[in-house]
Amino acid sequence: MAKTTNRSRGSGAASGTRRTMTAAAGEEAAGQPEAPPAGRTLLIAPKDENGWDDPPEPSPESFDERKEDEPGSGTPARRGRRRLFTAVLCVLLVAGLVAAGVLGWRYREGARADEARGQALAAARQAAPVVLSYDYRHLDRDFTAARARLTGHFRAEYGKTTATVVGPTARKYHGTVKATVAQPTGGGSPAASVVSASPDHAVVLLFVNQVTTSTQVQGSRVDLNRVRMTLARTAEGWKVSAVDAL
Repeated sequence: MAKTTNRSRGSGAASGTRRTMTAAAGEEAAGQPEAPPAGRTLLIAPKDENGWDDPPEPSPESFDERKEDEPGSGTPARRGRRRLFTAVLCVLLVAGLVAAGVLGWRYREGARADEARGQALAAARQAAPVVLSYDYRHLDRDFTAARARLTGHFRAEYGKTTATVVGPTARKYHGTVKATVAQPTGGGSPAASVVSASPDHAVVLLFVNQVTTSTQVQGSRVDLNRVRMTLARTAEGWKVSAVDAL
């Protein structure tokens, strides 16, 4: 019965060549001519760099590398990833707090500005008839009442102008001026509106009618004016800081 040889790795085989080995009963001794193939023929390929060498067995170092990724590992790489993750969370938390603070501040400023609009508009409607009116028969009283509605540099300027120009002229010609904020023809609120407003400052546009009498005028004269009034918030409430005729 024919005997089959096993595939083996030979270190002395020539690279890139193949040889045949025939196993059969009654094989002649070495040095004798090979008999014609009578059994199974196996081809043995030489070992080379692309051959069938077994893969290298894992070393202890390879296990140490994989251990870095295992849950609960305390290796430097693991700790570095944790620190990075914590730093990112801290940055996101700080950014969220800053954004919330800015939005909260804007909301409060917007609410204060809306409140200022209503307060400044009411103050301007009340101040305009007082500041823009006078009567030669009681100038000191009228000018004192007007100064109480003013603030800052405009208050000082008003006092100087009334004392040196308006007062003497009104006494000489018996001048009177009565100012009122115009009313719409169909009724309603006086003709005034807020141009701009912040928590501490506001600009209001008013339509003011002024009726003037004096010895220099026959009867009375009516002037329809547009007045821009600037107001500032003070410890005593909203005060007029500027008046400009448009």
